[in-house]
Amino acid sequence: MDKRQVIAAVVASLEAEVGRLATAARATHAEATDAENKAENKYDTRGLEASYLAHGQSVAARELAQALAQYAALAVRDFAAADPVSLGALVTVATPATSMYLIGPGAGGTEVRVGDQPVVVLTPQSPLGRQLLGRRQGDAIRADLAGRPATLTIVSVA
Repeated sequence: MDKRQVIAAVVASLEAEVGRLATAARATHAEATDAENKAENKYDTRGLEASYLAHGQSVAARELAQALAQYAALAVRDFAAADPVSLGALVTVATPATSMYLIGPGAGGTEVRVGDQPVVVLTPQSPLGRQLLGRRQGDAIRADLAGRPATLTIVSVA
């Protein structure tokens, strides 16, 4: 699989999500400041709750925009079979099933599809990302997947 296509798919997903969050934050802010949502008594918190939600959406959009900038600055390099897993690696692991992970600078948990293959973004700060860092093709690690212990074998690092 071409890693550049994976990164392009992650960037496209992040751009779309930033747009959705920004639109939602603007709509929620408009709701929070609308005269219809003025508190009728001291127990009426609709406007306050909407403002908290708008703030949270703005923060999430800002964090995704930062991740987007990190992916734009990410140097894409090809890894040799003997190279250790590091930032920018596309890692294929096998348990009973095969999974692909992009070790990225941010937006952990983002899932994209390139062709028919799903790829999940892992950050170096995530538990599985930390375990994969520094490992090489052929190495096996123990990890919890969906709350169950599993042995993962690194099939390839690209």
